[in-house]
Amino acid sequence: MFSKYPDYRVHIRGLAKITKEDPGNVSRELVRLEKIGYVKAYKEANTKVYGVNQNFILFKELQNMVLKTSHKRK
Repeated sequence: MFSKYPDYRVHIRGLAKITKEDPGNVSRELVRLEKIGYVKAYKEANTKVYGVNQNFILFKELQNMVLKTSHKRK
């Protein structure tokens, strides 16, 4: 999702709802992705939201892979 829509920011519960996963599992994975630098946490009002770090060293490569595979499914 982050690679396909790089300007998208989402709250943990919103991402859990979209992916149909437990919010606790989503939170753990976002923390891992934040540690390696793929996502960033942002403060919006009183809420913590996550978005992709477009300066991540592998961002463009990951984005290209996601876009190529999403075109094949259509």
